[in-house]
Amino acid sequence: MQETRVKKSIYATALAASAALTLAACGSAPESNSGSETSAGQEQTSDTAANADFLACMVSDSGGFDDKSFNQSGYEGLTAAVDQLGIQEKTAESTSDADFAPNVDSMVQAGCKLTIGVGFLLEDAIQAAAEANPDSQFALIDSAFSDADFKPVELKNAKPILFNTAEASYLAGYLAAGMTKTGTVATFGGMQIPSVSIFMDGFADGVAKYNEDNGKDVKLLGWDKAAQNGAFTGDFENQAKGQNQAEQFIAQGADIIMPVAGPVGLGAAAAAEAADGVHIIGVDSDWFESTEYGSIVLTSVVKEIGQAVQDTVGQAAEGKFAAEPYVGTLENKGVGLAPFHDFDSQVPQELKDAVTKLQDQIISGEITVETQNAPA
Repeated sequence: MQETRVKKSIYATALAASAALTLAACGSAPESNSGSETSAGQEQTSDTAANADFLACMVSDSGGFDDKSFNQSGYEGLTAAVDQLGIQEKTAESTSDADFAPNVDSMVQAGCKLTIGVGFLLEDAIQAAAEANPDSQFALIDSAFSDADFKPVELKNAKPILFNTAEASYLAGYLAAGMTKTGTVATFGGMQIPSVSIFMDGFADGVAKYNEDNGKDVKLLGWDKAAQNGAFTGDFENQAKGQNQAEQFIAQGADIIMPVAGPVGLGAAAAAEAADGVHIIGVDSDWFESTEYGSIVLTSVVKEIGQAVQDTVGQAAEGKFAAEPYVGTLENKGVGLAPFHDFDSQVPQELKDAVTKLQDQIISGEITVETQNAPA
């Protein structure tokens, strides 16, 4: 059995890039505009009274907290911590890149004990605030910290929350290759940043592994892993671009598509729904649950952002904040493959067993998934 090796690297390949990906959930988000704030309390019991003065805060990227995406999932992790611990919350919703630094600063000025930035694009704002305010605590989803030369920087008061999604995407690629009727599958990204490309790397390796194991030649459109080159729409917001990209793939014969593009991926789902026999693999959230396209969602590569946020807030509220990076993996269940839902009866048992075996081998270390985009 061929093994691949994980190559750790910082997110040095992305310069001024956009925020990362989606993990939607089912609750409602705050209704607020750029810089707008919300606060929440609850009736205190003896268990929650000690946490009543702890203020946990969050700044969204430009997608906002109601994006049915990773901003919303991060927010729901925060509200879960509020409900569990009886702490206070404050949020600032961004509508453009220009809002990031002012919104983070507004959290500091408000006395937030922990401020979480949602997404890669907030790295500069969170890092600058952490360096300027050593007595406050910070966390950043989907990015580590680096200096001007893109070398890793460890901050004692700032925690990266990262996800090795290549592992779960590897399983998705294998599954897609086993389920395609046309012999062609596809993936594309919103912007070429490490937290997007890592999905595509794993997906490509999974397709290649299926071909190797079964003597097949399933074709992958949209990503050349060796060249680190492929299809990107240029943003995470314009769903029409996702629809257009998916339509191009469908015209080339693709019948399973994994869009790694936040809300842009919903445009791809619309194109798949309009086509005959085309299915989607969601990312970050279980798209069967979080979108209106459940009937065409084969599975999803899930990133447990909400739980990671809830855990980080809980640790900080209890005085146990640790700046060491959290990295979600298959082993710690920070990433995973969603259920097949309506497609469960259509996935052959032999293929299910093969995917389960691969998952076990990745967890045990017998197989590692190579990606230069892995979280450092």
